[in-house]
This record gives sequence, structure tokens and C-alpha cells, in this order.
Amino acid sequence: MYLDKLSLLHYKNFEQQDFYLNKKINCFVGPNGIGKTNVLDSIYHLAYGKSYFNPITSQNINHHADFFVIEGHFIKHSRDEKIVVSAKKGQKKIIKRNGKAYEKFSEHIGLIPLVIISPADRDLIIEGSEMRRKFIDSIISQSDTVYLQNLIRYNKTLSQRNSLLKFFAANRSFNQANLEVYNEQLEEFGKVIFEKRKAFLEIFAPIFEQRYESISNKQEKVAINYKSQLSHLSLNELFKENLDKDRSLQYTSVGTHKDDLVFKLNNHPIKKYGSQGQQKSFLIALKLAQYDFLKKQNNVNPILLLDDIFDKLDEQRVRHIIQLVSQDDLGQLFISDTHPDRTEAAIKASAKEYSLINLQA
Repeated sequence: MYLDKLSLLHYKNFEQQDFYLNKKINCFVGPNGIGKTNVLDSIYHLAYGKSYFNPITSQNINHHADFFVIEGHFIKHSRDEKIVVSAKKGQKKIIKRNGKAYEKFSEHIGLIPLVIISPADRDLIIEGSEMRRKFIDSIISQSDTVYLQNLIRYNKTLSQRNSLLKFFAANRSFNQANLEVYNEQLEEFGKVIFEKRKAFLEIFAPIFEQRYESISNKQEKVAINYKSQLSHLSLNELFKENLDKDRSLQYTSVGTHKDDLVFKLNNHPIKKYGSQGQQKSFLIALKLAQYDFLKKQNNVNPILLLDDIFDKLDEQRVRHIIQLVSQDDLGQLFISDTHPDRTEAAIKASAKEYSLINLQA
């Protein structure tokens, strides 16, 4: 699978731009602020229906316009797939596949398998558990529609339960039967989410460990541990134990929406004990493992976006990553960098086929 042509209209800093793309490697180079990351983000937008860097749709529209259009022409299993994402201020975003608009955006997830590696990924390590849940959810959802639907239903029901708890507090009332309706639904959806996350990590963790071993030349040992309240009690039992707490807080304090991933380096939390280079390598290994997993699940080579990954990595690790991603069994690659010479030198050493696209002010 690869992206053949990309067209941008009023998207972020682009007024109008067409890109005809190499089916192997495309390098977007130029000074900071020229829009290199925005090009990669537009490709992410086509795959996921939203921006990787700014999920607020209206803020992705060019300042001089009131709408944007992103159009991508993909070749997948020798078939054409035309994806168009458009949005107008004050209106709902539209995603079309081959001219037909989706009724639900969730129907599009998984059609275009894609992985992005970016400096923004550091939030996976330094920020709260929500970032890590989104990471694991996005991977599983791309190849498991049952999981995605359970996740959507869980989050909707959770919001309804929280609203009911606030209603009880505001009206100084309580109705156990009404609360039980939501408890039973959350138990049903949450159990599926927990079991699928656990099963996923049993497969994913060894792939990740192998990727990190390759990047670090076996110098360090890493691990991912799944932390969930459901490992010890059922969701219904947790609801009973925490009823008074939930009523006091006016929101649901237990459930799969509190799950977390614990990232470890040599048996210590990488957030506290990992150097900047080690953390960067950890994140790249995570994303390459995501690539491996999606490739196996979808039986197609995902698209890989490398946004400004050359900073904070030594030359040896950069060269190794380029070698990994330019192998024949990997798919289309997009790279952004501020230094054209550095990028071309790294690519030339490992790849025969590539395009260097110099963005000008």
C-alpha cells in the first residue's frame, strides 16, 4: 500500500499544494515553520480522520479561509482508494471514501494502516495515563472493530454515569436502580476492553522488546507492564467498593478508563531513570513494534511517518533506524527534516529509491 498523490487546500499553512509521491521514500526538507510536519499530519489525517498534533478541527483551517480539504490517492492491494477529508467552520467534518461519505468515522479506522514517529510522542512517557491508553486503543482499534465499538459504547455510558452522579449530588437524591443500569453496561463493555488489552500486550510486548534490542544493540532491557484495576476485581465489585467515593467525587473513579501502561528500563521507570536518548529509542521501538503488529494484522505494509526524528539521537541509532525502515519488506516512508544534506546522506546509504522534496517559503 502507498500514497500516490496528496492534495492540500487551505490546510494549516498551505493555501493549495499538490504532491506526487515516490512509493518508497519521500523526504520533506526545509527550514522550521515551512510546513514539513503539516504535510505529514495531513497524511495522518487521511488515515485517522483527525490531526495527530491538534484534534480541534477548526484550528487546522488556514487563517485566510473558512474550510480545508485534504485529498489522498492510495493504492492498496492493486486497487485505487481515494480518501477526502474536508471541514468547514461551524459544520461537521466529512470523510469520503471513493466519493461516498461515511455515516460513522469509526468505519474508516483501519482502512489506511499508518504509524507516526514524532517528538510529540514523548508525551507517552512524561504525561498521564490517558496518553498511553490512547496509544494502545488506537493500535487495537485499527484491526479490531469489535474492540472499537465496545470502547465507543463504554465511553458514552461512562459519560452518562458521571452525569447521573452529578445529578444525584445537585438534587441531594440517590437511586441505586438507575445507577445499576449503567454499572451493568460498563461491566459488559469493560470486560471486553480489559481482556483484549491484556491479550494484545501479550503479543505486543515481545515485539517491542525485540525492536528495542535492535536499536540499542542489546545494551539495555526494557518492559511494558499492564496496570488495571480489573486484574484483581470485576468492575461490578469495584463499583460496590467505591460507591461512596464516586458519589462524593461526582464521577466514576474505577474502571478500564483508569488503565495504564508502565514503561520500564532495566526494571526502573523510564520516566525517572531514562536519559533523553534512551527515552527516544524506547519510543521509536514502541512505534516500530506498532508497525510490525499492524502489518501482521492487516496483511499490508503500513505507511510510516518519521517527523523530525534526527534530533536527540546519535548518528549510529539514526543510521540503524533508516536501515530498518528502508528494508524491502517495509512500506512507504515519509521523513521530515531541517537539514537536506543530512537526510539525503542517511537515505542514500540504505535506499535506492527516494524523492527529496524541498519546501520553500
